Amino acid sequence: MEYILHLAILICIYTILSQSLSLVAGYSGQISLAHAGFYGIGAYTTALMSVNFGTPSLLNLLVALLLSGIIAFIVSKVAVKTIDDYYIIITLGIQVVIFSIMNNWQSITNGPLGIPGIPSFKILGFAFESKISFLLLSATFTALVWYLLHRITSSPFGTVLRALSEDEVYTNSLGKNVHNAKITSFVISGMLASIAGVLYAHYISYIDPTSFTVDESIFILSIVIIGGMRNLKGIFFAAMFLVLLPEALRFVGMPSSIAANMRQIIYGIALILVIYRMGVKKYNSRKRQATETI
Repeated sequence: MEYILHLAILICIYTILSQSLSLVAGYSGQISLAHAGFYGIGAYTTALMSVNFGTPSLLNLLVALLLSGIIAFIVSKVAVKTIDDYYIIITLGIQVVIFSIMNNWQSITNGPLGIPGIPSFKILGFAFESKISFLLLSATFTALVWYLLHRITSSPFGTVLRALSEDEVYTNSLGKNVHNAKITSFVISGMLASIAGVLYAHYISYIDPTSFTVDESIFILSIVIIGGMRNLKGIFFAAMFLVLLPEALRFVGMPSSIAANMRQIIYGIALILVIYRMGVKKYNSRKRQATETI
């Protein structure tokens, strides 16, 4: 039962991460590889504050949200001036910078040794120490993030984001502030990712830079692509699939070393199939439009 609860908590954390990335990658059409960086900012913020100062968990969460929002705003002000591959390269660079700070600023982050002894998440004196209680906490935050994203994407702002991802020039010609829409979506996405970081740090009680690498950003983006770029429900099932996949491989008797590689192979194949399907649909759509025009 403890094992099942552990997997359920991880699914909640990755659902928050991937759904928040969907706001940028899916709705506004900006592929970001810096998401694990904001995930790490949330984790390190709450770890440093709770271990060094003993501050309340909710205060740590608010500071993590604020810090992630400020950094995301600064990054987005630069990144939105670029498009396509250049945008991806900039966010990749930011991810590398954040990881390097975590790994090398030893006087603050303790470098590769990480930060141990992170206390349990507490609200009004109640400590979420058991897995069942922490699962309820994680599920609550997951539901809140889903509700917030659902409201955002269903609003006129969400319509602007969808139009932006389809045709930025046309959206701008309609008088919509494309620049501000990109910045706002990136800031909200980064702030929500920090929530997952806070939960992860308090749950594991130990963090180090290896949990917030470029590979983690790619994995989160993979969940978004497989689940559907604008499909919050599909992203939840994709997170469940990719979290449970290596465990399923172990149950069939596959060694751990092989299971890890098989996981990469299977979700790589899933990515290829999903992208191929998206490409075929886009090709058919353009072909149909060209036929109607003729």
